[in-house]
Amino acid sequence: MTERIKIEDLRPADGATGKIKRVGRGRSSGMGKTSCRGNNGEGQRSGRSSKRGFEGGQMPGYRQMPKLKGFKNFNAISYASINVSDLANMKENVITLELLQNTGKVSKKAQALRVLGNGEITKAVTISARYFTQSAKEKIENAGGKAQLV
Repeated sequence: MTERIKIEDLRPADGATGKIKRVGRGRSSGMGKTSCRGNNGEGQRSGRSSKRGFEGGQMPGYRQMPKLKGFKNFNAISYASINVSDLANMKENVITLELLQNTGKVSKKAQALRVLGNGEITKAVTISARYFTQSAKEKIENAGGKAQLV
């Protein structure tokens, strides 16, 4: 059978407690005279409590840092825009964002594709994109192609 723990047997873990620092108890204690407060100034006076952010007269860190201006929307989608005239020169019949990124037509950082209506297209292509302008959609469909919203 296991022994029961008694309240008088409980004690803090080793190293959890130490002797308190007794300041102002004479020169031989090593913490006499100024009681570890330095020689003069605001910090040596009684009743002094340090202000939040005070760094001894040095310019505080929160004042050294530049102020943040503006707002960064972390949910923003970065679009790649491409004109219909750029799609007319491509050999493929099915065009997606991944294909345009691999061929170097748009940035690899783009998350979605916008098709704009500048220029003309004559061949029938199927284009998958997040957004089409009205004129781009009409030009693609008049050429016999499809404009698929993703």
